[in-house]
Amino acid sequence: MSAQLERTIKIQGLIKGLILGAVLAVVSIIYFYFMVSVASAVAITVGAILFTYIFPIAIAALFCINLRSKVGGYWTMRQAATGIFIMFFISNLTIFILRDQIFANAIEPQMAQKTKTAMVTALNKLKESTAKPEEKKEADAKIQEMEKSFQTGKSVTIGQQIQSLGISIIFLFVLSIIFAAFFKREPAGSV
Repeated sequence: MSAQLERTIKIQGLIKGLILGAVLAVVSIIYFYFMVSVASAVAITVGAILFTYIFPIAIAALFCINLRSKVGGYWTMRQAATGIFIMFFISNLTIFILRDQIFANAIEPQMAQKTKTAMVTALNKLKESTAKPEEKKEADAKIQEMEKSFQTGKSVTIGQQIQSLGISIIFLFVLSIIFAAFFKREPAGSV
């Protein structure tokens, strides 16, 4: 790996990571407002799948393709893993700052309470729409489980968030290797 190409991969990974993080932070904020505005458990569930998994993976894939083109269109598995890991790490850090610190603390400090209210309201509507007693019991159990989850989430400290970030780094590394396997493109004759 030439020093210039290695440097380009790292710089482009950093730049793409900042942009990807900003885009994904906006996507998650849009999902928050979507979730608190709909009253259907089905819409919240479908929205969660779309906004939490499908959109971010598709956007990340597009950014990986763009990153590869920025470094010349070809990179080895190691180069791809390095660039993608840097991009994912910076993206995760950007999301942590923009969504979890700035948005959740300064712009929308009642974010957790609004999320809880929206989810409980949707589950209560689902419970009222069913005539089966076992489904009503399941809904009540989910509501109580959600209440406990939100109570423990209220006391999350910055230290716990940083610990979570550390665990995320391991996950990001594994995810980077997976994405690198998909998006590597070896230069001709380098096999």
